[in-house]
Amino acid sequence: MVFDGLVEKDGICWNSIIAVLAQNGLSSEAMDVLREMVFGSRVRFNDVTLSAVLLACSHGGALLLGRCIHDQVVKIGLEQNVYIGTSIVDMYCKCGRISMARKAFDRMNYRNLKSWSAMIAGYGMHGYPREAQSVFYDMKKAEVRPNYITFVSVLAACSHAGLVDEGWDCFTSMKKEFGVELGVEHYSCLVDLLGRAGFVGKAYDLIKEMKVDPDFVIWGSLLAGCRMHKNLELAELYARKLFELDPSNCGYYVLLSNMYADAGRWDDVERMRIFMRNHGLVKPPGFSLVEIKGKVHVFLVGDKEHPEHEKIYQFLEELYMKLQETGYVPDKASVLHDVDDEEKEMILRAHSEKLVVAFGIMNTVAGTTIHVIKNLRVCGDCHTVIKLIAKVVKREIVVSDAKRFHHFKDGVCSCGDYWYSGVVSRR
Repeated sequence: MVFDGLVEKDGICWNSIIAVLAQNGLSSEAMDVLREMVFGSRVRFNDVTLSAVLLACSHGGALLLGRCIHDQVVKIGLEQNVYIGTSIVDMYCKCGRISMARKAFDRMNYRNLKSWSAMIAGYGMHGYPREAQSVFYDMKKAEVRPNYITFVSVLAACSHAGLVDEGWDCFTSMKKEFGVELGVEHYSCLVDLLGRAGFVGKAYDLIKEMKVDPDFVIWGSLLAGCRMHKNLELAELYARKLFELDPSNCGYYVLLSNMYADAGRWDDVERMRIFMRNHGLVKPPGFSLVEIKGKVHVFLVGDKEHPEHEKIYQFLEELYMKLQETGYVPDKASVLHDVDDEEKEMILRAHSEKLVVAFGIMNTVAGTTIHVIKNLRVCGDCHTVIKLIAKVVKREIVVSDAKRFHHFKDGVCSCGDYWYSGVVSRR
């Protein structure tokens, strides 16, 4: 309101509003303001503007615009600006192009602490923990002292791949070697690492030893570990704690309900649904999106609103016939409804990430990498199907879900299936 009320706006005003919009996740609004600034008000952009817009691209997964901004950066000779360079690295990481992020990182003549941390975090979220550790070691060789955020990035990388020993070593070295105080984010990463690796009891012992009060994120990590290893008894115990700490978050009720469904306890599933409905708790609808030729296409589960939906379902059916020839069997446990097997299979086929992958393949040339963004976590069956599709159509498919990036290529995923099986990756 203040910005709109200004009669005269200089570059600082425009940069401020773009940065605020980008920082609050309002990517499309930030880009609209940029267009108004450059083409409407004829105000020249600078390095601060570009850095803010790159942040907006990161949050929105707008790779095409991000690459255009990168081209502009090169043309006007700002590539060696450490703030711009770091923003480019971060943008490529969050837009699913980790190799391009590394090339941009390697071209930087000077890197500050944020530059190193951005590259470490990028490798972690893409499921490349060894590479993240390698960058961390190079950072220490360059005599750049890691800080609180750097260790969060390293621990998160270990968590994404189940590197328990490495995670413990990093955790214990923070205070001893670098004088970095342990914070709730570090504990959260380690609890998540232990829980997903099957050491739920050890994770609980760590929580009891904490010098700070555990928050809902830590208890949520423990609950997720229980879900992965089907420990319903402990899950019910930890869920009660979460209901006290964060009663308005429907995610915990949904997670416990899903565990009841896994165990076939449909009466408890219904009880949770009634409780959520009576308390006004609504699960956010799952959706997946893909950017094709600068236009974003969004799909919901069972979507029939897209103008090409008939062609998409027909093409997906053809893909399924090829997958069955490879031995694919639907993972009906991924359907959390008390329905018969045939209906479960039909529900699985209409998941939004499958629809968007089929649409992406149909509308891009052979060999093109397809980048899908999903607001929720990818289910186990979709994970298996996309691995097989990537092999059948000889494409790389990158899916960024609510937790991490998955790179599917030649029938394998960069997560090593650890995110679904709980088996420790040895990448």
